[in-house]
Amino acid sequence: MRIVNSLLIAIALTLGCVWMARGAGPAGQGRGGRGAGQPDPLVLDDQAGFEPIFDGKSMKGWDGDPAFWRVENGALVGQTTPERPLKVNTFLIWRGAQPTDFELKAQYRIDATNSGIQYRSVEVADIAKWAMKGYQADIDFQNTYTGQLYEERNRGFLALRGQFTWIEEGKKPRVLGALQGSDDDLKGVIKANDWNQFHIIARGNVLIHVLNGRVTSIVIDDDQKNRAMGGLIGLQMHVGQPMKVEFQNIWLKKL
Repeated sequence: MRIVNSLLIAIALTLGCVWMARGAGPAGQGRGGRGAGQPDPLVLDDQAGFEPIFDGKSMKGWDGDPAFWRVENGALVGQTTPERPLKVNTFLIWRGAQPTDFELKAQYRIDATNSGIQYRSVEVADIAKWAMKGYQADIDFQNTYTGQLYEERNRGFLALRGQFTWIEEGKKPRVLGALQGSDDDLKGVIKANDWNQFHIIARGNVLIHVLNGRVTSIVIDDDQKNRAMGGLIGLQMHVGQPMKVEFQNIWLKKL
């Protein structure tokens, strides 16, 4: 029953996203139109029920290495240089709560390397201060991984972009289906060198990533030993070549 119930939850949560992704024709045009009972398209700038967790002008509520993080032009900015590289992945951690079921919306822009939005995560102080472990909405400049669900310092790739996966107890993720076209189709919605919106939905053991209004990955996590049902939110800076990543308009809705 667990997998059946989880599937029903995942399908219900994503109906609006799938409708927008397929394209809705004018109302009244048969099955292609938005007739009675059809879900409404997902609205990117809808913040009903959400609260901002970044005030746009200060680091209030956020905790990270001041050598790499700052506020600039209304955004949280993480930056490395050739003279100041990272030795280990570091995170800007939100200290306001450790939410369980929630939705998070945030805009990001990146100019190199790799980043991500960490959630339902924990700190790993034995690795380094401001290091984290847990679920991650993945981001990278080349958009090879952007949109997928990766688990930092644990199980690794849980769902690649375009995958709907199920993780049984102690097993590797199994692909249940594909989402809204190919990986290349979904890659096409990502804006290079520009602002993109990540929308994360975490409800029970169902985790959904939506990028610029398109569902990019879904995971049903039945691995009770390894999964997390709540935890910290963080923003990642990755080791590698010099990079700059920016986050703005960060909104949270607890479910």
